Amino acid sequence: MRVGLLTREYPPDVYGGAGVHVEFLARELRPLVDLDVHTWGEGGAEGLRRHRAWQALDGANDALRTFSVDLSIAAALEGRELVHSHTWYANLAGHLGKLLHGIPHVVTAHSLEPLRPWKAEQLGGGYALSGWAERTAVEAADAVIAVSGAMRDDILACYPAIDPARVRVVHNGIDSALYRPDPATDVLDRIGVDQDRPYVVFVGRITRQKGVPHLLRAAKALDPSAQLVLCAGAPDTPAIGQEFRTLVDELRATRDGVHWIPQMLPRTEVVQLLTHARAFVCPSVYEPLGIVNLEAMACGTAVVASAVGGIPEVVDDGATGLLVPYEERDPDTFESGLAQALNRLVDDPAEAARMGAAGRERSRREFGWDTVARRTADVYDEILKAR
Repeated sequence: MRVGLLTREYPPDVYGGAGVHVEFLARELRPLVDLDVHTWGEGGAEGLRRHRAWQALDGANDALRTFSVDLSIAAALEGRELVHSHTWYANLAGHLGKLLHGIPHVVTAHSLEPLRPWKAEQLGGGYALSGWAERTAVEAADAVIAVSGAMRDDILACYPAIDPARVRVVHNGIDSALYRPDPATDVLDRIGVDQDRPYVVFVGRITRQKGVPHLLRAAKALDPSAQLVLCAGAPDTPAIGQEFRTLVDELRATRDGVHWIPQMLPRTEVVQLLTHARAFVCPSVYEPLGIVNLEAMACGTAVVASAVGGIPEVVDDGATGLLVPYEERDPDTFESGLAQALNRLVDDPAEAARMGAAGRERSRREFGWDTVARRTADVYDEILKAR
């Protein structure tokens, strides 16, 4: 099969879960199909082509710039038998490629624009365009892959025009050889983490979706013996970036041991931080699956996470971590629940270690990228045979 894989993120420019997904999916797909990856940027290599936004749109709304990349990608899909797009940034390219070249289009839904209204803060009027692009592509796609059962439910609720038979579930995966416990502590030393005290760690972007302000308010009730490590950067907007900094300053005024790393760390350094944490915390208010939870589990670390979206399909409550109910109308209860769950593991290192070991085993057993790739290739094969 000659497949075109379309994505906004691809190494070395990976900043979110969708980018991680495409990186490892592409690696495992290459032995199974003839794969060309189309992504943003300059240059390329064998099996990889990068496209940049039109210079005439420099300074224009980001959604318009995205569409210019999509047009370039669609024009470059000649000779492909099937196209597979990831996120709204590439969905329009897949849809146009389907129409232009007469080939089937598969969409993997990592999130849904209608469920992320805060994106209007980042895109302005472009949020209406991103939603239009996603809807147009998803409703016309030959197959839609949901990264969790909860995401499948969301797809059918947001886009009822889609035939449910076209929506398949293929969970995200994890490379348990890259994400594995690291006994070294040089990164902790460099950051200034006190290794005689437990710490909890957050890894993610500063966005409304990731719920970081909830975590910072919850941390006011965190056991004084615990430290908080925040690997948090790339704010969606200056406003949320300023809100984050203000909350960090307020927290530091009341307790010590608050470590903020604003730059994206190399994967090996993140692995070390996850390994030695008493718990990884995922306070997301919307999360179709949450690859970062799998990354923490693969490093042998217990997870405290919000019980939203596909997270309960990954984090086994009471076995590999603790889930905290989230209700948008009651943030105080959610924040209190986060603090209680984190303090439970801070106070009980044996329970945290037991959950971490169980999480490592679960991630290895159930979420390998080779399985994800085979299931994805099966979808391709089924679509092509049905034509």
